[in-house]
Amino acid sequence: MAIASFFFSQSTPFFSHCNNLSLPPHPTLIFLPFKLKISTFTTTHFVHTTAAAISAYRDGGSSSGSGGGSGNRGSGGGDEDEERGRNREEAMVALAEDGRLLESLPEDLAAAVSAGRVPGSIMRRFFQMEQSVVLRWLLKFRGFRERLLADDLFLAKLLIESGVIIFTKAAAELKRRKENFKKELDFVVANVVTGIVTGFLLVWFPAPTVSLRPPLALSAGPIAKLFYGCPDNAFQVALPGTSYTLLQRIGAIVLNGAKLFVVGTSASLVGTVITNALINVKNAVNKTFSAQTENLPVISTSVAHGVYMVVISNIRYQVLAGIIEQRILEPLLHRNKLILTAAYFTVRTANTYWGSLLWVDFARWVGVQKKKD
Repeated sequence: MAIASFFFSQSTPFFSHCNNLSLPPHPTLIFLPFKLKISTFTTTHFVHTTAAAISAYRDGGSSSGSGGGSGNRGSGGGDEDEERGRNREEAMVALAEDGRLLESLPEDLAAAVSAGRVPGSIMRRFFQMEQSVVLRWLLKFRGFRERLLADDLFLAKLLIESGVIIFTKAAAELKRRKENFKKELDFVVANVVTGIVTGFLLVWFPAPTVSLRPPLALSAGPIAKLFYGCPDNAFQVALPGTSYTLLQRIGAIVLNGAKLFVVGTSASLVGTVITNALINVKNAVNKTFSAQTENLPVISTSVAHGVYMVVISNIRYQVLAGIIEQRILEPLLHRNKLILTAAYFTVRTANTYWGSLLWVDFARWVGVQKKKD
């Protein structure tokens, strides 16, 4: 066991076996143009981690050095190429610090690291989350991986949304319907069931992500290319080495709106069918109940809810996740995760309650749910 600690605080050119991939079986000093700290490792461990860092550094190009070498990477150039070069270097250092090889990462994440789309801070977040049994399991799925890498409290947001939706929905229904609450209980059941189904997806779709999508096919059309480059949240902060045009950010709203229309319509369809089934059961048991209630219009109610999701819910959740949480709350409270989580709970509870009030008004306005005298 060789125990050592290396600290590099200034840019120093490479020297070592840079032109020979067969590194000798003994410690070899590798000087990289960035800070590196490795401690408590065996000879084999040192060789593996530094070899991986050298390989990625050589493959990715050294355009981000102190000179004007940004043109050595072929096509591209500009600030974005330089940022991607720095991302690649930082990510490989993070791998070396954790004693990991690039091949040990999920395939899509490894490809993003090689392409310079993932900075070192994201890699360190990935390693930290792997220490949790639950998060390590969720990180196996690309959808969760993209969202957790962008926001390590994404799971907490899901739990918050799911936990408050029933209570806020019921409270909002009671406030809006007041003395008609019992008479319109069928409407209440339909709205709560629909809210449970859609609540999860309203957090999922507009959540900021670290994109790990596979490359787009060369035969893809212009529309596919436009939406491929769109962020998942129109207002999310772009990582270094990534940028979004105004058209792509608008496209994020359109794309999420299309998804939410399908989800909202389908969820409302299920909720309305369940409610109608409950009404029919009550009618069969209590003949006087049929005089007070009638089946809900399935198609019109479902389509109305889909439109509501596109026009109202889509924008609300885009603003909530991309502006209020990522751009305001997180920069202010990122040092204290407990207070940050409490802030998320507060704003998401208020947002869910407000959304419930808006749906009742919207449903009555379009005529799918009318007041009962």
